[in-house]
Amino acid sequence: MLSRILTGTDVLEKSLDAALLRNEAISQNIANVDTPGYKRKTVAFEEYLENAKGSIKGIRARPEHIPVGAREVMDIDIKVSEDKSSFSMRLDENNVDIENEMAQMAKNTIRYNVLAQKIGSDFSKIKSVIKEGR
Repeated sequence: MLSRILTGTDVLEKSLDAALLRNEAISQNIANVDTPGYKRKTVAFEEYLENAKGSIKGIRARPEHIPVGAREVMDIDIKVSEDKSSFSMRLDENNVDIENEMAQMAKNTIRYNVLAQKIGSDFSKIKSVIKEGR
């Protein structure tokens, strides 16, 4: 019963984790804007979340079995990688663009706040149902 009520909170929780990790990566990028040879860090999560959606989901009776079909949201990895593909116009080969990083930070902050408000709203609805059920 509780699992049906909390449907979707696992996606929100994992998305909050990704937003927090993205915030740390962007902060590192901003801190190292003048470090020669530094390559900016990026976080990939949403792409993996899209790929994890599927219509068929196999049941694994044992951990040794190969997973089939859609994956659990909590099993999706949040990947942090160096962006070596970006073309750097700087002589020190640092590819951090401070204006882009600040825009990404603002976008990520908005995303984090929306996710936090949504999960807070979901839990307040559950709390309201529990209180009214007395």
